[in-house]
Amino acid sequence: MNGWMTTLLVIAQWLVALFVLALLIGAVAIVVMYVIDKRQTRHTIRRNFPVIGRFRYLFEHLGEFFRQYFYAMDREEMPFNRAQRSWVYRAAKNADRTLAFGSTRDLTKNGTIIFANSAYPHQEEDKTQPEPVTIGADCAQPYSPTSYFHISGMSYGALSPVAVTALSKGAKLAGCWMNTGEGGLSPYHLKGECDIVFQIGTAKYGVRTASGELHEEKLRDIAGNKHVKMFEIKLSQGAKPGKGGILPGIKVNAEIAEIRGIPEGQDSISPNRHPEIRNNDELLDFIARVRTITGKPTGIKFVMGEPNWIDELVATIKKRGEASAPDFITLDSADGGTGSAPQPLMDYVGLKLSESLPMLVDKLAAAGLKERIRIVASGKMITPADVAWALAIGADFVVSARGFMFSLGCIQAMQCNKNTCPTGITTHDKSLQRGLDPADKSVRVANYHKYLEYGVNIIAHSCGVSDPRQLNRRHARVVTHTGDSISLAERYPPAN
Repeated sequence: MNGWMTTLLVIAQWLVALFVLALLIGAVAIVVMYVIDKRQTRHTIRRNFPVIGRFRYLFEHLGEFFRQYFYAMDREEMPFNRAQRSWVYRAAKNADRTLAFGSTRDLTKNGTIIFANSAYPHQEEDKTQPEPVTIGADCAQPYSPTSYFHISGMSYGALSPVAVTALSKGAKLAGCWMNTGEGGLSPYHLKGECDIVFQIGTAKYGVRTASGELHEEKLRDIAGNKHVKMFEIKLSQGAKPGKGGILPGIKVNAEIAEIRGIPEGQDSISPNRHPEIRNNDELLDFIARVRTITGKPTGIKFVMGEPNWIDELVATIKKRGEASAPDFITLDSADGGTGSAPQPLMDYVGLKLSESLPMLVDKLAAAGLKERIRIVASGKMITPADVAWALAIGADFVVSARGFMFSLGCIQAMQCNKNTCPTGITTHDKSLQRGLDPADKSVRVANYHKYLEYGVNIIAHSCGVSDPRQLNRRHARVVTHTGDSISLAERYPPAN
């Protein structure tokens, strides 16, 4: 008994000693921080309130997460609120997606979309199978996807290898395409053997010469891959219209540098436009060049700025002939994206899709080019209602990046540009990537795609049509500033 008591007494003495040592170290640390804070001149708060002022930075960092999980209402957060994210999480996990006791959505807010249900809704919604839509019918190798919902451009480099692998395998399971983003074609894009849309950014990563020009042999080699179905020439993107892609040097490892054709460890910053494209004629020349080399549908991606540019582009196409037109246009919304971007561009430049998509559809329809040029809508559309709205406006396809990131487990930590993503999606830190299992997450990607299209089908059948692509502007209404709604056909009347 005395032995146990002696042992416990020794342990207690050690614990007291350690506690006293910790107090002494803490006291010394406080004194050192106090002296540093009083002597430094860069931070006013720390100089006026030494030591205590340091907590400001901690609270500022944690506040973003506390607001997200404890204080913000389900429909308040930006860029995506809790209600949107929760639906994606439940769909990806094949969990219950029903709600009870009424909607938490404000149905009187200006701009709110409401679908107009039919008195005689279409039945057999589980059996809906959309008809294939052909892109580039006159190309040597046209592409006819059945799905209308696909994975938008996310580069390997911005995304981790395990995330790209999971998306690739998920896209194969879902039967949708996957856009490479501007970072080139990596082995991880090909692991799932899904359909690939290769994006040619302004730096031409993956198909560039040492000086940054288009390398035709590299382009021809990529076109020879059976999984690559289309080529997308990116003019601008929603996160930073008017500026090229930004990949911090901390993410540019040896593999990424080799795939992109750039120096390792240096910031990868693309030009703000293709140097060889200075006007509409040169744009159409570049499209023709890529289409001729690849034999596959070739389109363009941009954020709409001045709407009159579309009129000028259409006029150039009509002058040169409809064969010169891009096979598709991916219209991005100017309200952000997955990558890093300067805040002035993210917040203030470009038109949102809610304004630009009706304009583009109507301008192409008025010129008789709507069937020639397929429209791919991109930008913050992660739920069935978002996709149904775009189809009703006139889009042929819808793509999403962040929706599929949520299906992988993204928690909107807002650290995509810092290599510290806690879910392993946008980081090249191996310890953080370990938590993302491509085998499990690929199934979640496919589940999300499946239930999103199922949700769009539900809306379409409720509106009385059998195929979501039969939705039109008469099937939806928009709430005005008075709190009442008007038909989208009245809000956006087709051009004569």
